[in-house]
Amino acid sequence: MSDDYLNRIGSLIRDARVKRGMSQSELAAVLETSQGAVTRIESGKQNLTLDSLAKISEALDTEFVSFAKSGVEGAVHLRIEGGRPLSGAIDVKTSKNAAVALLCASLLNKGTTTLRSLARIEEVNRILEVLDSIGVQTEWLEGTNDLRITPPAQIDLSTMDEAAARRTRTVIMFLGPLLHDLPQFRLPYAGGCDLGTRTVEPHLASLKHFGLDVEATHGFYEAKVTDATGTDKKIVLTERGDTVTENALMAAARDTGWTTIRNASSNYMVQDLCFFLELLGVTIEGIGTTTLRVKGVQEIDKDVEYSPSEDPIEAMSLIAAAVVTGSEITIRRSPIEFLEIELATLEQMGMRYTLSEEYTAANGRTRLVDITTHPGPLRAPIDKIHPLPFPGLNIDNLPFFALIAACAEGTTTIHDWVYENRAIYLTELTKIGGNVTLLDPHRVHITGPTRWRANEVTCPPALRPGVVILLAMLAAPGVSYLRNVYVINRGYEDLAERLNALGADVQPFRDI
Repeated sequence: MSDDYLNRIGSLIRDARVKRGMSQSELAAVLETSQGAVTRIESGKQNLTLDSLAKISEALDTEFVSFAKSGVEGAVHLRIEGGRPLSGAIDVKTSKNAAVALLCASLLNKGTTTLRSLARIEEVNRILEVLDSIGVQTEWLEGTNDLRITPPAQIDLSTMDEAAARRTRTVIMFLGPLLHDLPQFRLPYAGGCDLGTRTVEPHLASLKHFGLDVEATHGFYEAKVTDATGTDKKIVLTERGDTVTENALMAAARDTGWTTIRNASSNYMVQDLCFFLELLGVTIEGIGTTTLRVKGVQEIDKDVEYSPSEDPIEAMSLIAAAVVTGSEITIRRSPIEFLEIELATLEQMGMRYTLSEEYTAANGRTRLVDITTHPGPLRAPIDKIHPLPFPGLNIDNLPFFALIAACAEGTTTIHDWVYENRAIYLTELTKIGGNVTLLDPHRVHITGPTRWRANEVTCPPALRPGVVILLAMLAAPGVSYLRNVYVINRGYEDLAERLNALGADVQPFRDI
């Protein structure tokens, strides 16, 4: 065992001991050894066998030895050998955000729902854990990414896996489906990425029209429902949020009156949800606009199959990977309707690319193209780059423009007005050579072009900034380490393996 590993193991053991409030002599007594031996172990001067590591792990109730699965899944950290050009073609996976909405919408259906080509990501896994715990049967069909969902006769929220529920924001979208069947229920507070306070008030305000009253107490949403179905409703959303719109849609899906939702999001995941609800027999007018008229059905009991469309955010991250590594790659199955503003912005910065002829996604509705990137010099845009609700530049795509701006000549202003903290995470690019100046919690100046350098960085606790750091490391000559990448696994399936297929060298590992 190398001195480097011994030092790292020793530090981990010391930290675990201190965390448990044990002295070296107390640990030595448990291990039936001397305090001097513990001192040598913690200073990296003692060779260790797997058996001795197992004993220390048991004594400190901390795992020091584990084995990663293949691919990113199960890994804690990534080792990236940067400076390698990428080449070839890669398919965009189906949408994470559509997947989570469809999983919630399956609660509306008493029949069997089969979702095709679903992304096998941590966010989906957490929701499946929650669904399984309340009596829903979920089954991955053998050899596929197809998921079969069979509801119970009656959902039992008393058995909900609260730990899984608190690790995802998606639990807030159980409110819309559940209000139809349960006169009173409680849900754990939602969790997910650390992006600052995001109020749930717009959700609650829209769902009050359906008789839902929610009180937040002691870590739970306490919900009571009065009968308000069968009447026509007009709802004006106070923010054009994706999940807010989805919650209102799911509430309206089993209301026999006409529901008009104004200031609705028309984003990609909302459209996928609308297409799915139509399969369930729900009438929806205005799909793709900011005004939706919905006429639901009182009971839904259908065996349905649906294929969500591809993820425009993943497509944008692959475009950014091509830009930062100066590579020509083809990004197949890109949903062009939800990338047009991003591509127009890139054109203004001097980027060159070609598009294939359009074709249709498996859902029969979404327009796809293949995008081939062409490396070349970029320049900073004259105006700031900021997101807007669809059809504007997507909020989740904004962090990738920080990475692209770092490759461009000049200074770019990135204005992330939606989240309190996310712009701050972009300053992590400075650790690998980026020139990023934080102006305030929402704005940064990024000056390029950048000479990337390898480093060891802890992954930011937010999905898109985490991927931005990973992609920058692809361009940094030498070996970089990105630690604690669970947040990336929340939204990307087999990202390391797929980047490696393009010529990258990204290896998952866990500390020993």
